[in-house]
Amino acid sequence: MQVIVESRHAEGEAIRSMAENRLRFVLRRLAWRIPRARLSLMDTNGPRGGVDKKVLVELRLDGLQPVVASATSADWRSAMDTAIDRAAQALLRTCRRAREATSMPRPDFQT
Repeated sequence: MQVIVESRHAEGEAIRSMAENRLRFVLRRLAWRIPRARLSLMDTNGPRGGVDKKVLVELRLDGLQPVVASATSADWRSAMDTAIDRAAQALLRTCRRAREATSMPRPDFQT
């Protein structure tokens, strides 16, 4: 799994390796389904502060629609944890739906 971490903020750059390690840890069991993951760290208000740390997680899947999840919080860690957890849950739902769609028996129409 290729992980791309993007950030234009100095604090976001400082936690780059922690963000990548956290993403790899949470998605370790399904990493074979994810060729590329992108993690964007954004500070929407800049130096003014407030609940403005936004983390966006985008998971590209082979043969399926991409999974996107985001979270906003006052600090990077909680926004990152929430966004990664949401992405993991959405990934599980997407994989489960894809598996159910391929394993459903075709209806037997009788005329």
